[in-house]
Amino acid sequence: MDFLNEHHLSGLLIGVCTFLVIGLFHPIVIKAEYHWGTRCWWLFLLLGLAGAAGSLCVDNVVVASLLGVFAFSSFWSIKEIFEQEERVKKGWFPKNPKRTYKF
Repeated sequence: MDFLNEHHLSGLLIGVCTFLVIGLFHPIVIKAEYHWGTRCWWLFLLLGLAGAAGSLCVDNVVVASLLGVFAFSSFWSIKEIFEQEERVKKGWFPKNPKRTYKF
């Protein structure tokens, strides 16, 4: 961490990691909706709460920032999981043939 602070790279690291976390959540939401539907929204809530709590407990600014990004990406995924269901309903994404849908 001293290297990052000494060379003023903390902001860039946070930016790159934010990009990666958001990019990682996109396929996770798609897979979660495919396998479990919208029933798994509470899992994203728990992950978000854990990330937020972790962010408040950590002294390191970089780690706390990344935990905050993780937390709010998890919270945003709750919204996205329901929107993903709508995209499946429109036929933009495949339905899971092993699941029954309410539409």
